[in-house]
Amino acid sequence: MKQIHSYLTFNGNCREAMTFYQSCLGGELYFQTIGESPIADKMPPQMKDCILHSTLRNSAFVIMASDMVGDKGLTKGTNVSLMLNFSHEDDIQNTYQKLATDGQATHPLEHTFWGALFGGLTDKFGIQWLLNFDKTQQQQ
Repeated sequence: MKQIHSYLTFNGNCREAMTFYQSCLGGELYFQTIGESPIADKMPPQMKDCILHSTLRNSAFVIMASDMVGDKGLTKGTNVSLMLNFSHEDDIQNTYQKLATDGQATHPLEHTFWGALFGGLTDKFGIQWLLNFDKTQQQQ
């Protein structure tokens, strides 16, 4: 594992929140809307301007965020996840299995359109985890 980041979930106001955080904390801000992504045709048209993924980054931190709310909706307290970025595929596989023990695998590991192996789960203590392995970043 090489890094851990916070991942925030919003219900349609991700752009507003992340722009506010940038004004408070500085850093470079990136947005990808659903309409700009390969999944645009699979989503309802009213979601095209929603944020699929956002990153606010400077030398001290990375904050990631999205408007992608799960089926159960957004509940304050469950709108923050811990995001683990991995350097090796074996590490993400092993860590996912360990964290999912007695928990709930909410998003099984799968290869994504952005070139990563990605998944999510809620551990047995109710903490939400997102796991990401970007093959282009693999270290030898």
